[in-house]
Amino acid sequence: MPTLPGVHLKDEIAKITHRLRELGLSRQVDRAVWDKIELARHAERPYTLDYIHHMFPGFIELAGDRCFADDAAIVGGLAAYMGRTIMVIGHQKGRDLAARTRRNFGMPRPEGYRKAQRLMLLANKFGIPVFTMIDTPGAYPGVAAEERGQAGAISATLLCMARLDVPIVAVIIGEGGSGGALALGLADRVLMLENSIYSVISPESCAAILWKDSGEAHLAAQTLKLTSSQVAELEVIDAVLPEPRGGAHRDHAGAAHIVKEALEDNLRQLEALHPQKRKQERFAKFRRMGIWRENGLTLF
Repeated sequence: MPTLPGVHLKDEIAKITHRLRELGLSRQVDRAVWDKIELARHAERPYTLDYIHHMFPGFIELAGDRCFADDAAIVGGLAAYMGRTIMVIGHQKGRDLAARTRRNFGMPRPEGYRKAQRLMLLANKFGIPVFTMIDTPGAYPGVAAEERGQAGAISATLLCMARLDVPIVAVIIGEGGSGGALALGLADRVLMLENSIYSVISPESCAAILWKDSGEAHLAAQTLKLTSSQVAELEVIDAVLPEPRGGAHRDHAGAAHIVKEALEDNLRQLEALHPQKRKQERFAKFRRMGIWRENGLTLF
C-alpha cells in the first residue's frame, strides 16, 4: 500500500482487521442468542394447557385464591400420573387476542401466586408431588397488582416452595422472565427445554434500564446469559431437555413426551429421598447459587 514516506500503517490495519473479526463474531453470537429468544416466545409454542392435554388425561383444574379472584394467567389442578396423583401448576398464555387478554399475556397478578400457594399447600397436606411449568414474560407490573401486594405474593410463594415436604419438579417450557418465573422455580429439580430462556429480567427491560434504550435488547440478551446452555453452565438449572426437530412449536406431542419422561425420572429419584433430606438438598441447591471463587477465597 503506497503511503507517505516514514508512515507505516501495517500495525493499525492489523488492529482494525482484528476488531472487525471480533465484531463479526459478536454479531453471530448475538443472532444465535436472539434466535433462542424468538423460539422461546414463538406464538405456536406449546403452553401449559397443551402439555396438560398430552400428559395428564382427566386433569381437574382448581380455581381461585380464596381471597380476591381467580387469575387465569396461572392454571393448576390435580392430575393422575404414572400411578400417582400430582399437583400441576403453570403459567398460561393465550392463543388469540381474547384469550391473551383474559390470561393477561401470561403475566400473573398477586392472586395468581396466592392460588399457586393454595394448591401447593393442598398437595403438601396430602403428600402429592408438585410439578410446575414456567412460561411468562414476568409478573404483571400494573398499579392494581402492586396495590394487592405483588412483591409479597411472589416472596411468599418462594417461601412456600422452600418449606414443602413433597417433591417439586419445575420445567421452563418457554419464556422464563423475572420474578414471575422465579416464583414457581424454587424446586428440587429445575429443568429447561432446549429453546427456552430464563432470566431475572427481560432483554428489553434490561436495555431500557442500563442504556435507556430498549432497542439495545440484543446486546442485553447476550450479556444476561439467558439461554438454556448458558444457564446450565452457571449451574442455575439441573438439566437441559432436547426438543423435537425444529422446536417444540412443530411437535407439541413430541415435546410433551420428552417432558413426561424427564418428570418421571426426576420424581423417581426424589421420592426415594426422605422428606427432610429433600428439603436440606433443596436449601443447599439454591444456597450455592451466586458463589464464586477469587484468589482462593469463596465469595457470596
